[in-house]
Amino acid sequence: MSTHINSAIASDFLQNLKTQTADSHQKLEDLSVSKSIMSPNMELEDYIHYLSLMHDVHNDTETIIFPFFSNLIEDLEQRRKKHLIEYDLLFLNSKKTDSATVFHKDEMSVPFALGVLYVVEGSTLGGRFILKNVSKRPELSGEKGVSYFSGYGERTGSFWKAFLNFLSEYEQKHECGEEIIEGAVFAFDSIYKHFEGR
Repeated sequence: MSTHINSAIASDFLQNLKTQTADSHQKLEDLSVSKSIMSPNMELEDYIHYLSLMHDVHNDTETIIFPFFSNLIEDLEQRRKKHLIEYDLLFLNSKKTDSATVFHKDEMSVPFALGVLYVVEGSTLGGRFILKNVSKRPELSGEKGVSYFSGYGERTGSFWKAFLNFLSEYEQKHECGEEIIEGAVFAFDSIYKHFEGR
């Protein structure tokens, strides 16, 4: 199979993944918690609350999802973000004392977990847009307090592309597109429930 056909198949799968998760993604973005940090009048309390919720998401990601990919994704360790949220909360004189489970599922396959990781990694890309808004607050206009939303900095785009390449190659090799999509929808819905209940 030629590289051209391979990339066309990969592109079709990624488009399908985006389409199949669009409703769940939109539902999550429509929540008041999600909207609060994009508001021109965002309060610091809203920001701290959002960071605290995302800490739970990343805690689960690094505890439950990362082990699936320890021998598959070379730059996995660089993709840890829980500690960045902890830095930001510390700067804001806030501390995360309890942790809630976000991804309630007894068993997961590697493709399903990959779908979850797609959502979490995608949020880093979205975080760059959020950064523009939260940085308007004087307390967050420097480098402190915004470590998490700064993502991978200038490398955010290349990190996302590298992840999508891995995702596409894995899907082509194992023909597990449906399971990846199931995992991604599950992730969006799980984060929605977590946000909605707080």
